[in-house]
Amino acid sequence: MKTRFYPHTFAYLLPHIWRVLCKGACTVGFPFGEAKLPSGYRGVVKIKPELCRGCGLCVRDCPAFGIELEREGRDKFRLIYYPDRCAYCSQCETSCNFGAIYQVNEFVPATDRPDELRVVLVDRWPEEDSTADEDQTD
Repeated sequence: MKTRFYPHTFAYLLPHIWRVLCKGACTVGFPFGEAKLPSGYRGVVKIKPELCRGCGLCVRDCPAFGIELEREGRDKFRLIYYPDRCAYCSQCETSCNFGAIYQVNEFVPATDRPDELRVVLVDRWPEEDSTADEDQTD
């Protein structure tokens, strides 16, 4: 079976082909220049620590387990963020009733050591007094 050539389809495509060829490249020079992020880009998770109450709603609702809450008692807690796990879905920002968590228009810096990506957002876990331990041993 022979394929038929329809001249009207070629005539229809010709202006489109010409426009694409004359338009030029639409790539970015990222490795050699600055990366321009769109205004709506949701990137790194940041926090206002004075607003965080340690309620754990952000941890509960995170689908990628990118936020972890270590707690001992009511006022002793540590909120930890793992950018390598984060899906950048903004669910933590939506879940926070106090407006403590927000996302900024930045990339996570590249690294070859994923253990360095652990970020402590809030640290309300006071270290034990070393002087108090010394007093008890005497």
